Amino acid sequence: MKDYCKTLAIGLLIIELAGCASTSNNPPPSVSMAELGSSVLVESYKMTVGDEVEVNVWDNEKLSVSEPIRPDGKISLPLVGDVMAAGLEPQELAAEIKERLYSFIKKPNVTVILTHLQGHEFLSRVRVTGSVEEDMSMPYHQGMTVLDAVLEAGGVNLYAESNRTRLYRRTGRGSETYDIQLKDILEEGDMSTNTLLLPGDVITVPERRF
Repeated sequence: MKDYCKTLAIGLLIIELAGCASTSNNPPPSVSMAELGSSVLVESYKMTVGDEVEVNVWDNEKLSVSEPIRPDGKISLPLVGDVMAAGLEPQELAAEIKERLYSFIKKPNVTVILTHLQGHEFLSRVRVTGSVEEDMSMPYHQGMTVLDAVLEAGGVNLYAESNRTRLYRRTGRGSETYDIQLKDILEEGDMSTNTLLLPGDVITVPERRF
C-alpha cells in the first residue's frame, strides 16, 4: 500500500508537469540554479509545520519575532496573537499580519522571511518512475546526472523503451519536457543527453509498445 501511494503521488506530479509542459528534443540548456529547480519551487512555496519564519515589523523591534510554525499551523505575535501560517506563501502571511496590525500601528510595514524550510527537502527531491526496477524519490545531490538517478532506481526493466525517456523540469519559463536517449546512454555510452539534474526533476521511462 505504501509503494502504491508513492507511485500514485509521483504519477500525479508528472501529470501536473506534463499538462503545461513544452517539449524539446534538445538537452536542457545550461542555465544558472537561480533560474531552475528548487529556486522556482520555493518562489511559490506554501509554508508547512516545522518551517521557521522571521517576521520583521519595520521600526518596531518588539513586534518582530523568529519562530517555527507550531503543529497547529500557527505562529504567535505580540498584539495580534495567533496567526495561521501553514498553507500560506510568505508574502500572504506578511499581508495577513499587516492587516491585523492596522488596529495598532499606522501604516505597518511587514516582511516574512523563511529561515528554515522543513518541507523544502521534499520539493528538492529527484524522482524516477516508469519502467525501472523500482520507482524512486531520492535526495538531490549536486552533480547528479540522469544516469546516476536511473542507476539509483535499479536500472531499467525488460519492458522499458529507454530511448523515449523524458525529463520533466520546472523552470522560470514554466514546465518543460526534454527527450533523453537513455538506451544510448546505457548501451552505447553516448552521454550527449546524460544531463545534469536539478532539484525537483522527474524522469519517466516509458513501457515498450508491443
